[in-house]
Amino acid sequence: MSLTALVPENDVVPPPADEPSTPRWTPPLDTEGLRSVLERIKDWKPLDVEEVFDDLDTAIGNQPPPVTTTGALVDRLRGHLKQLSDIAVADEQFPPTRVMVQLVERGLPLRGQRTPAAHQQAVGLARRLAFVTSDLVEELIEARYITEAE
Repeated sequence: MSLTALVPENDVVPPPADEPSTPRWTPPLDTEGLRSVLERIKDWKPLDVEEVFDDLDTAIGNQPPPVTTTGALVDRLRGHLKQLSDIAVADEQFPPTRVMVQLVERGLPLRGQRTPAAHQQAVGLARRLAFVTSDLVEELIEARYITEAE
């Protein structure tokens, strides 16, 4: 007759001595890294393709944007272009097309330009930003990186 020991389900049974131990898990980010991720998530704004097209229409439409709103329009267009550029290069499994890369590179110096004080020059910057943004959003829609507004 052999003796067997019954172990209750909630008791911890140590692994056999010949079994290799698994290394202790360490988190991939430290406290500062996690804080940075949290801040980026809190500041994240989803892409609104309809808003992009509205701003493109304001910048490139028949009438120049009003003096009082041109600066804000330039800032929004910079934001749209940055967001679209990030989408274009975000996924390593789906690398951007040559055209997307060219548009992202064309947009970089425009995004860094200061908004001119003179209204006509500010409208010119808004339109240059709008043309690059328009081309990039169309390229992203065509490549199915984003979907067009309904």
